[in-house]
Formats: sequence, structure tokens, C-alpha cells
Amino acid sequence: MAIYNLTVNSKKVKVDVEDDMPLLWVVRDVVGLKGTKFGCGMALCGACTVHLDGQPARSCQTPVSSVGKNTKITTIEGIGDVKLHAIQQAWIEEQVPQCGYCQSGQIMSAVALLKTNASPNDQDIDAAMSGNLCRCGTYDRIRKAIHRAAETIKVEEKGIGKR
Repeated sequence: MAIYNLTVNSKKVKVDVEDDMPLLWVVRDVVGLKGTKFGCGMALCGACTVHLDGQPARSCQTPVSSVGKNTKITTIEGIGDVKLHAIQQAWIEEQVPQCGYCQSGQIMSAVALLKTNASPNDQDIDAAMSGNLCRCGTYDRIRKAIHRAAETIKVEEKGIGKR
């Protein structure tokens, strides 16, 4: 066992875990944040997506020992802690979730996309979201929600029509 000082959703946490424990289990079982989901355990489905310094990462295959001391870990709980993120609001408005299992990973990937590409086209969205599987097949709604969130963010940045 080793002690790791992590920053999760802007909060400092100290965990005493095995070096090879996947970050997914650290976040869920040790820190107690249950929004990040276990899907396949092989980094193929995207349900476990978190951000490491703003970049999407598959936490099921990320050993805690590989997370740098100053790395900022953001989970689904950390993106809309004061008010809903534009992606979260668009998800609601477009009625994206069906079973909902993949949604935290989908949302985390979508947030990362919009941080790097404020006006993604359908091909950009498909490429960025390709690592996230939706068993219910709501890909068209996901794409619409990302476009809606991109427009909302543009409007908010201009200071027009703030919610």
C-alpha cells in the first residue's frame, strides 16, 4: 500500500491504496464518487471516462501510480458542481439518456471535445465520441446535444441570453 495525495474535483484527498489500483476504483470506492461507471474494464466502452488535466482518460485502465502528483482529476461530479454545464443541460433538453449507464463517460468526452473545438461538425463529434459506446444507440441525440451545447457556450461567452 502507498499513500497518494490527489486532487479530485478541486479537492485534495489522501488515499492509501495499492500502486496498481485503477483510478476508477480509487474514485468510486475510496473517494466515494459513484458517477464514474465501470463498463468493460478494458478501456473500450468509455463509461469510466474522467479528465486528467482536462484530457479524457479511461480510469479503468489508469493505475493510480501513473497519476502525477499535480494532476487535476475531474469526474462527472466536478463538471457541474455549481450550475449545470452546458453539455449537461443539452443532455436534458435533447433527452439523450435512455438507460443512462454510459452517460457520465459520454458527457466527460463531450466536455473535453468542446474545450478543444468550440464548433465541432458531425465528423469531429463522431471522432471524439467514437471511444464511448451507448448500448441504447442514442448517438443522434448525443450529436444534437453537443451541437446545442456548443451554441449555448457561444451565446454565454458573448454575454447574450445568460441562463
